[in-house]
Amino acid sequence: MNYENTIGVIGVGLILMAYFLHTARYIPNNGKLYYVLNIFGAALACYASFLIDYLPFVILEGTWTLVSIYGLMKAMKIKIT
Repeated sequence: MNYENTIGVIGVGLILMAYFLHTARYIPNNGKLYYVLNIFGAALACYASFLIDYLPFVILEGTWTLVSIYGLMKAMKIKIT
C-alpha cells in the first residue's frame, strides 16, 4: 500500500469509527470525541485526495473538516463571531 492509500485509509477509518461509535450509542453525535474523530479523519482523507489530485473529494473532505471544527467549537461553547 502506498503513502496516499495509507493516509486515506486511516482518515476514512476515523470517520467510520466516529459513525459506528455514534450509531452504537457509545458516544453522542454532539460530543467532543465525535467531532475530533471527524476532524482528523476528514483532514487526512482531504490530504490523501489532494495527493492523488482528486478535487471533488478535496472539496468534500475539506468541507467536512471545517463543519466538524465548527461543531467542536459549538460543543466546547466557544463563541463564534
